[in-house]
Amino acid sequence: MKILVVDDSSTMRRIIKYTLDRLGFKDLLESENGAQAWEVLNQNSDIGVLITDWNMPEMNGLELVKKVRAEPKCADLPIIMVTTEGGKAEVITALKAGVNNYIVKPFTPDVLRDKLEAVLGTGT
Repeated sequence: MKILVVDDSSTMRRIIKYTLDRLGFKDLLESENGAQAWEVLNQNSDIGVLITDWNMPEMNGLELVKKVRAEPKCADLPIIMVTTEGGKAEVITALKAGVNNYIVKPFTPDVLRDKLEAVLGTGT
């Protein structure tokens, strides 16, 4: 399964991709902002999960989520937002926009695994 990791921080992308690789996910794509991610999504119809940051230049994560949810072919794509925005209002805003799950930075590999299993329905 392809997973698209979107974050303007190359370090954070590397951490998330390393964690996903350790969890057995090998087909990983990355983008540094929402605009680039939108292009990747349009070029790859087989992406199974989108993991995105909120605060990014060009197109932020919330804008990306809204754009993805407005596209019928992406309507069921699981989306996990990974961000420093941990307030209740921000979580509600993200969920209303169409995020399936939410992770506040910093996080542990176990948290990423649990949230991924929850959106994929593969948890134990």
